[in-house]
Amino acid sequence: MMKTCTVLPTFNERDNIGPLITRLLASAPDPYMVLVVDDDSPDGTWQVVGSLADEVNIDGRLRVVLVRRIDESGLTSAIQRGIDEAIHNYGADIVTWMDCDLSMPPEDVPRLVDAIAEGRADVAVGSRWIPGGADVAHGFMARSLSWIINHYAMLLLGGEVHDYTSGFIAARAEVFADSRLRGDYGEYCIDLLGRVVRRGYRVREVPYVCVPRTEGESKTGANLWDYLTKGRKYVAAVWRVRQGR
Repeated sequence: MMKTCTVLPTFNERDNIGPLITRLLASAPDPYMVLVVDDDSPDGTWQVVGSLADEVNIDGRLRVVLVRRIDESGLTSAIQRGIDEAIHNYGADIVTWMDCDLSMPPEDVPRLVDAIAEGRADVAVGSRWIPGGADVAHGFMARSLSWIINHYAMLLLGGEVHDYTSGFIAARAEVFADSRLRGDYGEYCIDLLGRVVRRGYRVREVPYVCVPRTEGESKTGANLWDYLTKGRKYVAAVWRVRQGR
């Protein structure tokens, strides 16, 4: 039995985090735990997680863990902190992570885990851009820019991955020994997937449908300028990995 831990990086997701954790616990196979890394959310996301942990951590089973960061913030560092905690403090064999706005169906996590547990992959990627996958959460502009970035990445880094900006990932613990996350925001995913492909890890994509968030404010981008600003970092990440850096 391989122990799986899902890392959830949160900031102001009070209305989504409870339903997300509940659905994860209901669908994921044992042994399984959820580790939330919260950046001291002003809306009290960490309080919701703490209360839920008190309810489900019974009979000696640790199912929900909260890491509340006070003097540190940022998506990439939050995920990396969760990965380190999951592997070194809780003995996770497989680590997964996802957005916390319910745009990524938690019921799809077992499909990513199965690809690894059954020996078919070292890294499993939830993909919107293969048959069976789709993005119905974002408008035409966001989908078009995502398509452009991903095809640029495929051209320079290889076609093993079609959704280099996925953010819906599962991987064996061993992968992170030489592939720590780098970057500020979504470009970390391009950087990570590009490097694991170049290092010969087996990567398998699993289709999923990205759906709109129902609560809270999106952190993806508010306008064209936001998308272009982040897009520049994505392009730079592709080129950096292409050069072997």
